[in-house]
Amino acid sequence: MNVPSDWWRTFFSGAVVDFWLRAMSEEETRRECDFIEQMLQVSAPARLLDVPCGGGRHSLTLAGRGYHLTGVDLSAEFLNAARSGSAERSLEVRWEHRDMRDLPWRETFDGAFCFGNSFGYDEDEGNAAFLRAVAGTLKAGARFVLDVSYISEVLLPSLQERTWYPAGDFLALAERGYDHLHGRLQVEYTWIRAGRIEKQSMSARLYSYREMIQLLQGAGFRDVQGFGSLTREPFKLGSQRLLLTATKKGA
Repeated sequence: MNVPSDWWRTFFSGAVVDFWLRAMSEEETRRECDFIEQMLQVSAPARLLDVPCGGGRHSLTLAGRGYHLTGVDLSAEFLNAARSGSAERSLEVRWEHRDMRDLPWRETFDGAFCFGNSFGYDEDEGNAAFLRAVAGTLKAGARFVLDVSYISEVLLPSLQERTWYPAGDFLALAERGYDHLHGRLQVEYTWIRAGRIEKQSMSARLYSYREMIQLLQGAGFRDVQGFGSLTREPFKLGSQRLLLTATKKGA
């Protein structure tokens, strides 16, 4: 499978967006937002950064709780869905169409989060640049919560080459392979809906837990902690996800 290094520039459109807008339940979003609130250790009306925000499900939920949200995403289709959601709920959220590494705010936010399998798409320098950019937007002592599903200890022990995922009127097939030379997971998706079939490919860097700690520390964070679930179980080999929390260095 030959996936371009910048696959993410055009991947999030069409069937991909339609699928992910249906894939996560309101209950799962509520549970994730509860975790984000607990880990950021701030109260409304704190200013929070959601990057990348996708269709805005976390931003909309937290805005409904009184926080001031800024959501950043490269996908115009995801942002259109996010804007429609905020209009329907009469919520004020600042939606920004930009690369997740292009974060111009300096020491502005009281907290930031990155959820939804959104880290690791780029090459090593690009991934590190994203973490540095997030750190630059945070006030000293503010916290960052990072959801990392593309992690070696999560995926490699039980990597399934073929998995079917249903979501509403969608059926998706993920066919995976591990590129051990470059440490990347390669996935070809087949999207099936109403008799129509679309195929798209993606790639993600699989870091280890130790490498993620080093990346965050190198980006300007301290006090990095890892959890294996939303109930704050300790992270271990075979956990279903890695949830990292870190604090911006400074006072």
